[in-house]
Amino acid sequence: MITTLATEVANTTAAAGAGAGSLVGGLIGYLLVAFALVGVFKKADEPVWQAFVPIWNTIVLIKVAGKPMWWIVLLLIPIVNIVILVLIYHGLSTSFGHGAGFTAGLFFLSIIFLYILGYDSNPYRGAQDRAPAGYATA
Repeated sequence: MITTLATEVANTTAAAGAGAGSLVGGLIGYLLVAFALVGVFKKADEPVWQAFVPIWNTIVLIKVAGKPMWWIVLLLIPIVNIVILVLIYHGLSTSFGHGAGFTAGLFFLSIIFLYILGYDSNPYRGAQDRAPAGYATA
């Protein structure tokens, strides 16, 4: 009986520790991304407090990338969200003067490339549509 009680206490304590560790790890990860977005938003002349608001920061990132705001809905659709995310990242990288290679970096190593985007010397060029000459735009 004492062994069973000791086992239950140990299991409960371990579960509480794992929950607290997950919470702290999630908070650290969230803050790392938020501070990367602070640099991006500062360059784009957006208020930096927006980087810390969970869904709103994605909406502002879409705006900085020059994409329509309703694309936030497309990010909720499985498989489609991957394509939309690549298009948003490409718009973001071209808004700061980078190309397709930087878009791939944003997709595969987002946190690192967001810090590079936010804190390198390339200025924000604007979020206008960059279709090549001769292509029809909607």
